[in-house]
Amino acid sequence: MEIIEFLAEDGAKLNGYINKGESKTEKILIATHGMSSNCLKQRENIIAKKVETLGIDTICFNNRGNGIVNFVKFQDGRRELAGTAFENIEECYFDILGAIQYAIDLGYKEIYLQGHSLGASKMLYAYNKLKQENSEYLQYVKGILLLSFVDVSAVINKFSTEEILNLAKKKMIENQGMDLMPYNSFLSPISVKNYLKYIQVKEEINEYEQLNNLGIPLFMRWGNVHELIEKPADEHAKNIYNCVENDFKDINYIDGANHSYDGKENELADDIFNFFKNIK
Repeated sequence: MEIIEFLAEDGAKLNGYINKGESKTEKILIATHGMSSNCLKQRENIIAKKVETLGIDTICFNNRGNGIVNFVKFQDGRRELAGTAFENIEECYFDILGAIQYAIDLGYKEIYLQGHSLGASKMLYAYNKLKQENSEYLQYVKGILLLSFVDVSAVINKFSTEEILNLAKKKMIENQGMDLMPYNSFLSPISVKNYLKYIQVKEEINEYEQLNNLGIPLFMRWGNVHELIEKPADEHAKNIYNCVENDFKDINYIDGANHSYDGKENELADDIFNFFKNIK
């Protein structure tokens, strides 16, 4: 593995690592993490080693939402407050497009996109935006893998109350959008502006429409222990499978896995291995 640094489309400096097999390949899996997380996960390491046997390299990178709070540095010397608490969720597009461009510059011609949790939501959003604004990159992206795809409605409904929502709106009116919400408002510490942004995402983004808009092989997995979905995992996966129109879709759950697949990483990696074998 090698540590890498590259630029997001808007000039933000990002880092991560690349896992290369012994033989040169034109295929690569680009993976990104979810809320308050980072690229250094045993899960992604195990997946990378597994797909390496199929001649697929892996890039795992930190998007600007890594950790709870951090500063993103830009090529021009600017710094912006980010991390899960403060990131602008739409800027994930710049991060993912930058990773795709970086992979292409390295010579890769067959790219697969993988995201976990909120990272899965980011990958889905970014791919749909690619179709709208930078379609020339679509020829490189051959599949998308969404791990524990976050049900935004379920998360918001679990934590949101009228009192909390009114507090957030009041703070925004008072120009206090960078304040942190009370600790029980969300899954992790979050700013007022981001809390309200997730409310907006819930109301404005049709996730089924985005999934149906892909047109490339789709892999989705959830766990059935402490997962962020409203229905039981078997019912949820079946419902998504029946609602998503795709010529090649592998949508299911892993029994006994939690949201992070702790202790079930090898089983997840095996499923991903089979997904890649079946789309060859």
